[in-house]
Amino acid sequence: MSSPARTRRRNAEGFDLYIGLEEAAASLSGYEAELIPGLFQTPDYARTLIGRSTSAGNDAEVERLVHIRIARQALLTRVTAPPDIDVVLSEAILRRPVGGNNVMAEQLEHLVHLNELGNVSIRVAPYAAGLHDEIMSGPFVIMRFPTNGDGRNAEPPTVYAEGFTGALYLDKPSEIERYDGAFASISASALDQASSQDLFKQAARELTT
Repeated sequence: MSSPARTRRRNAEGFDLYIGLEEAAASLSGYEAELIPGLFQTPDYARTLIGRSTSAGNDAEVERLVHIRIARQALLTRVTAPPDIDVVLSEAILRRPVGGNNVMAEQLEHLVHLNELGNVSIRVAPYAAGLHDEIMSGPFVIMRFPTNGDGRNAEPPTVYAEGFTGALYLDKPSEIERYDGAFASISASALDQASSQDLFKQAARELTT
């Protein structure tokens, strides 16, 4: 039987497929170059982004979409098998005050809190890292899924790469290997978790002083 990723490798109709895969994943790892990932966003940060979307509609629709985005975050602390999450953010994200200084400072403080969870690692790729593979590849998430009773994966590993008009779902072994290599490269040049925490705190202070 084909996996969801194989049956819909390109999805321009909505985000439901990704949400389902995200909820089923045992681990997520990835890189983001421009914005805080949805799993880590505060309501005000999310509201700013969704409000700028041309498809958001009226205020009630914006609030509905904000609620959906924030509700996704329950998987970070769910009692049963919360996923292991390892994400690297470009330093540029920290310097972009989405929603204004106060909203961004609150968002950075939220990252500090999330980084204290045992299953979450949020690190920073500093400007000093120079050119790295992710600058060429763009943002992505690698999802891996639990194994069945026979030790085989319930679903193949899947890469999600979002574009302006749709998204790619990649699950060929050669594709996974290439993205694994890209993530290993940026992980090696990223700050460690403690240094990233310090940078989040410093950037938050700079926004409010």
